[in-house]
Amino acid sequence: MKKSHVLVAGAAALGLVLSTPVVASAGPQRPAPDLDPVVRSEQVVAPFNLDIAGRKVYVADGFANVVGTLSKDGSISAIASPAAGASGVERSRDARTLAFTTTDGGPGAITASGLNLWGPRGSKVYADTLAYETANNPDASVMYGVANPSPCVSDALTAAGLPVSYRGVVDSHAYSVTQWGKKWIVADAGANALLSIDKRGGIRTLAVLPAQPTTITAEMASNLGLPACVAGVTYRFEAVPTDVEVGRDGMLYVTTLPGGPESAVLGARGSLWKVNPWTGKVKRVASGFLGATNLAVGKRGEIYVAEYFASKISVVTKGKKKDFLQLTNVVAVESGRNGSLWAGTTISLDPSGPQVPGTIVEIVKGKGHKKASFRH
Repeated sequence: MKKSHVLVAGAAALGLVLSTPVVASAGPQRPAPDLDPVVRSEQVVAPFNLDIAGRKVYVADGFANVVGTLSKDGSISAIASPAAGASGVERSRDARTLAFTTTDGGPGAITASGLNLWGPRGSKVYADTLAYETANNPDASVMYGVANPSPCVSDALTAAGLPVSYRGVVDSHAYSVTQWGKKWIVADAGANALLSIDKRGGIRTLAVLPAQPTTITAEMASNLGLPACVAGVTYRFEAVPTDVEVGRDGMLYVTTLPGGPESAVLGARGSLWKVNPWTGKVKRVASGFLGATNLAVGKRGEIYVAEYFASKISVVTKGKKKDFLQLTNVVAVESGRNGSLWAGTTISLDPSGPQVPGTIVEIVKGKGHKKASFRH
């Protein structure tokens, strides 16, 4: 049940699109009283990641299969196209290298996944995360599913299409990327791990995200159409890393989806983690996110989290989570070095609901659209 699969194919690319309907409202954006999301583009489809480097906004649009920069007229000036399943993007601090992730193929049939490093004078390095996963499978020792299930539980899970118990299988989806020192850190949503990659494309495992246990209540079992024997059983879902950023303290911060059905049935189970980049030690910072697809570190160390299923951005300060801004279909959030805050939203994925375009927005405070540092 690799992701079960909350990561599904789209537009010949693998993007972080959800297999269950978005539960939040569509329609007009509802900013907090002192916030204004100013639309800078409606010419994107699924801007899974942004990077703000000086005055440039870099975009990885996984459904358009393009990595590029935002133009004043809202169009995307392509740097890499086609870039199959583009999802992560970051410009190096010295502006000499553009790093972006690509993944080709659909759930259970990934044919290529990796990190692209495009440098000066046309140099191009490709770090093949799928090959690394095939050879090493970092979460091979992690047990998922149910330990010591009864025959009734085994039969029920099997009938529901859920694996009863298993260890990490070979699967790679190089999703997001950030620079840490001289290395690039990739959040691999298939491997359930953070990978450290050098400038030559050499890969090693930095950290494996822990399994996400959920105890199935009687109400959950009923809502999922499972028999009463499943109530009280703990199912260890996979942690699915979706973004990684470097904090003001030098630590890595990571958002994860919790695996399994991402809906109100099992509750808001996404998490924010702190990972020590020297030791790989993982510590949960906050939880209770509904579709944690992206994060940004603010100027004062606060952390913004895009909650796709809740159509909102939350902010975490000193481990405490609270609402920051309602934003329909928000999938990405990114901070600039000048304190600005940006977000990306996807097109409507539920054909039965109101249709909205994909957008890139700059979030500003107060009247006059003046940029400001954020702290809530």
